Amino acid sequence: MSVVISILVESFNLLIEMAPWLLMGFFFAGVLYVFFPKEKVTRHLGGKGLLSVIKSALFGVPLPLCSCGVIPVVTSLRKQGASKGACLSFLISTPTSGVDSIFVTYSLLGPLFAAYRVIASFITGIFSGLLANIFTKENYEKKEVVEKSCNICNKTIPHTHSFIDKIKAIFSYGFIELLEDAGRWIILGLLVGGIITYFIPEGFIERYLGSGLLSMLVVLVVAIPIYVCATGSIPIAVALMLKGLSAGGGFIFLFAGPATNAVTITVIGKYLGKKSLVIYLLSIGIASILLGLLLNVLWGDIEISKVVMQGKMLPMSIKLVCGWMLLLLILYSLRGYVKLNKNKIAMEELILEVPGMTCQHCARTIEKALRALNGVTGTDIDIKKKLVKVKSEIVISREKVIEIIKSEGYLIKK
Repeated sequence: MSVVISILVESFNLLIEMAPWLLMGFFFAGVLYVFFPKEKVTRHLGGKGLLSVIKSALFGVPLPLCSCGVIPVVTSLRKQGASKGACLSFLISTPTSGVDSIFVTYSLLGPLFAAYRVIASFITGIFSGLLANIFTKENYEKKEVVEKSCNICNKTIPHTHSFIDKIKAIFSYGFIELLEDAGRWIILGLLVGGIITYFIPEGFIERYLGSGLLSMLVVLVVAIPIYVCATGSIPIAVALMLKGLSAGGGFIFLFAGPATNAVTITVIGKYLGKKSLVIYLLSIGIASILLGLLLNVLWGDIEISKVVMQGKMLPMSIKLVCGWMLLLLILYSLRGYVKLNKNKIAMEELILEVPGMTCQHCARTIEKALRALNGVTGTDIDIKKKLVKVKSEIVISREKVIEIIKSEGYLIKK
């Protein structure tokens, strides 16, 4: 019991250091969501050439989307005629940063690490996009036009919302929808960080793996297949760095982990082709190692213990209030998993299997799209079983529902 308590204490210490900055980041994420909807992204990035690759990386860096949440946006870009290079640039730059993770990186690892992470996401996105444009053939024609829909209510008809509605939408997205997706990963990251802090002795990683290329390769091999969000990975990286992992090794974990997961890899192979998938993985691998080595040079002899927890500049009272507030918000967000997984699916209702649905962000995206369909009265979504149940007061064709889900970038299992 004393071990469990010690781990929880270490995890809570990490929580209160990152909470003020994370809450600020979630607020700005809500602002971006309301005032910069995905249709604007599509309009600006749906094109070919170098400019679209650069704009994809530039727009992708601040957007608070995880590696699965970015998939629907990328499929929409592709349908609008975006080049493979622009799509890969967006796929890499978006999940590896995000306004929320930028704030938290600053709070826990300082301004140098935060700025380096942003620049690395931008450069790697462009690098991957240029390679794709050079080495892949484009035989793609613009076939579909996405109607402009409202991020607040998802309706496509012309209308406006009051200032109060927009404020509500900012807080709803930033502190409810985003946390439904990122909350469990933040908790997992904090617990793993607490475990590492408690069990692994000081200097362990440096003693057995060193601080050079070998440790970086090990981190890269571990980071690529697992899924961690850009924010949830931070406390894990901090704990590893305090135990002897170099700054470059910590960067690789923060970069390669959020950039890749099994679903993203599958979708890239499906929509962009195997050659684009190889370019995507090689770009992340090569850039991670090179940028990690460069960060070690720039970092020099700085002691990580003197850099970590920049949030200590804030009064303890503020950190504690923010920490408990964030914890309560996360616990509230987790209610959705209990609710969704308890739904009993009735056979007489329309049921579809959506393999690419992996998180609450995916569920929210599909739910909002379906609720805008005339006649739909409700949806039950089971993320664990990958099932979507549609309730309606009138008969709705299965083909229409499939079309709506596919328009959001998700495949249907037949």
